[in-house]
Amino acid sequence: MGKDIFFKFVSEPKNDPIKMIVGLACASRAIADGHNVSVFFAAAGTRLLDEGYIGELDSEMGPDSTIVSDMMASIIENAVLYCSFASVKATLGHNEGDGALIVPDDQIQWSGPPGVIELATNSEIQLTY
Repeated sequence: MGKDIFFKFVSEPKNDPIKMIVGLACASRAIADGHNVSVFFAAAGTRLLDEGYIGELDSEMGPDSTIVSDMMASIIENAVLYCSFASVKATLGHNEGDGALIVPDDQIQWSGPPGVIELATNSEIQLTY
């Protein structure tokens, strides 16, 4: 039986893109290994919900790489996703329900600090990037 793992992406990906790629790789691997994965995107970590930025991270891995897009697709399809709408607005300039994120609006739960606390206290393992 898998563990309940909570991944939180809050750091500015542009400051350390490789750290973000490692975080996405760990979340994707946890899913592949059969764990129950929840992911919360907050603060500048919401930049990972911008499809264009995911393309930039793909380029970090090589000119024809899709590895980051592939990991993100696995996370979107298999993890329970949460996001701070205030962070999306501040970082990306989008509002909840705009349909502007890489994740369809109906596949993400909009929350804030109460959601982070609930996920952290209900998980067995927390990883922050």
